[in-house]
Amino acid sequence: MAPFKALYGRKFRSPLFWDEIGEKQLTGPELIQEMNDKIHLIRKRIKSAQDRQASYADRRRRPLEFNKGDRVFLKISPFRGTVRFGIKGKLSPRYIGLYAILERVGSLAYRLALPPALSKIHNVFHVSMLRKYEPDPNHVLPPDEVELDPTLAYVEQPICILDQKEKVLRNKTISLVRVNGLVMEKKSLLGN
Repeated sequence: MAPFKALYGRKFRSPLFWDEIGEKQLTGPELIQEMNDKIHLIRKRIKSAQDRQASYADRRRRPLEFNKGDRVFLKISPFRGTVRFGIKGKLSPRYIGLYAILERVGSLAYRLALPPALSKIHNVFHVSMLRKYEPDPNHVLPPDEVELDPTLAYVEQPICILDQKEKVLRNKTISLVRVNGLVMEKKSLLGN
């Protein structure tokens, strides 16, 4: 209901119709007591709505705490066409690296030991950006070498061309090339 209706028990009317015949006039302590009751009712309903929404949100949340020396993955947010942490594209991983926690900063932030290639990135991250690494003796992670320009960009080069064809449209022709894989290099593609 609208706040006016909750407080006064009726819909809002313009001042032209306040003095209708049969309208109840409240004065003094009765008006104040009725207003306090309405305010308590409104607060109770808002509190119940907040508790209901919090219960929905808390089902998906889990308290995360890390100790010094724990190993964690760092979450990156892939955006189309942008290069973050040297990784580009729709199929880029959501988490990178395996980094050690140096210290806890505040109640929800941690300082990570980032490699020198990522030295231009601030090394304090919120707990929501981290995922704990569960050690497994059969799981071996090769270290990724990330080469970054000052603009945090890189150039991709194909390893080998598997197939090539041209698609003819009404007004133009499009060359389609299927490549085996991509290699990150800092060289320009114009010279090759």
